[in-house]
Amino acid sequence: MATRSDHELASTLATSAGALLVEVQAELVAAGVDSQTLKDEGDKRSHDYLMALLAEHRPNDAVLSEEGPEDGPEGRHNLDRLTADRIWIIDPLDGTREFGEPPRTDWAVHVALVEQGKPTAGAVALPGLNITLDTAHPPLLPDNAPDAPRIICSRTRPGPAAELLADVLGGELIYMGSAGAKAMAVVRGEADIYAHTGGQFEWDSCAPVAVAVSAGLHATRLDGSPLQYNCEDPYLPDLLICRQELAQPVLTTLTGF
Repeated sequence: MATRSDHELASTLATSAGALLVEVQAELVAAGVDSQTLKDEGDKRSHDYLMALLAEHRPNDAVLSEEGPEDGPEGRHNLDRLTADRIWIIDPLDGTREFGEPPRTDWAVHVALVEQGKPTAGAVALPGLNITLDTAHPPLLPDNAPDAPRIICSRTRPGPAAELLADVLGGELIYMGSAGAKAMAVVRGEADIYAHTGGQFEWDSCAPVAVAVSAGLHATRLDGSPLQYNCEDPYLPDLLICRQELAQPVLTTLTGF
């Protein structure tokens, strides 16, 4: 199982990669680059940085990165990772669109350790807010949810699950960018439910789920089944992160969804 050192490493890597991205963003904005160049360079520099540090500190562990070459050692088609006892699943820049639109802050860095298909350590940095939430220091949730649940959803495509929950539960929709920022809004008590449809990949949710579970939140598929990581196909169709007292009403509402 994850050691204290693993928890601390996840936090250190996410935080320092986030600081690097803040510097990259400032540098490239000052240079007048276009949004696509900003996004591409942020992805690359954060990926290279995290891969170098993982090679230094955990040379015997496998890695799956969103930005890894598909057939490279950290790419999704390297199936040697399936037999690894320990695998780091990372998203060097979650919310690339938002990163490319400064001064938006709803983007993140994800770093998680997976053992036997479950995230056992993780961290999500929100560099635009100068915050990192991690399993080394599990966040404390606010005591009570409001009467009308706040349901987090994409600012570009809210999604039918979020809209259904808002209708049935009398909730309020809150619009935000990256998956990590959305999940951490629930962890931080700014929202109560994050129900995602339309598909993600393992790196989109692995670290956020690790942090959410450490904080005592419910985290499953929309049908209540467990989330499984380091699968041959890293695609995950849906995700639910919410307060425990809302889990059953949410799952009941989404039955057969």
